[in-house]
Amino acid sequence: MNLIEDLNWRHACKGMNGTKVPQEKINRILEAVNLAPTSLGMQAFKVLVIENKELKEQIYKEACQQQPITECSHLLVFASYTEITDRYLDEYFSLIERKRNPGKEWCDKYRKKIEFFMEKNYNNLEGWLAKQTYIALGIACTVAANERVDSVPIEGFDKEALNRILNLPDKHLSATFILPLGYKDPAQDWMNNQPKVRKELNDLIEVIR
Repeated sequence: MNLIEDLNWRHACKGMNGTKVPQEKINRILEAVNLAPTSLGMQAFKVLVIENKELKEQIYKEACQQQPITECSHLLVFASYTEITDRYLDEYFSLIERKRNPGKEWCDKYRKKIEFFMEKNYNNLEGWLAKQTYIALGIACTVAANERVDSVPIEGFDKEALNRILNLPDKHLSATFILPLGYKDPAQDWMNNQPKVRKELNDLIEVIR
């Protein structure tokens, strides 16, 4: 379908009905997340895909009491790394070498640039890493709409509780947002069929020639 039609169809789904989304649709959404652009191409985050009912209920009780948490088909938790270790860079450049084979000299030079950037931005590093997940979020929501799968990005949760439940600090990760995927329950989704509230393009866009 037309991308603009997909984005007009999409809304923040506030109530889901528990119906399972076909795995092939979930796979395409996750593949799109994998293809999302990230700074330096490092993909410094992980996506946890939660289907377990008991775990979703625990997250609802302890971290985020919003209906889609328990009634979604798949609960995606995006978590960014809180640091970039030498091991992470080793694995990243090993992947580059396998995919592109640019040579050791190129890899060494590029790695030094990355290490210099991270050193200069050390105090803001965790925030920079977290921002990368939001690029993937936009892609995930767009592709979900293309698949006619409802979604709702959620930032309003107890991050400390969610990190604890999922043992994220042990993996040097921290949750940035939650993305339930599923199908709307019109009786509980108060946003269903509501007109989109968006600025006129002239109010949003400024063209400088």
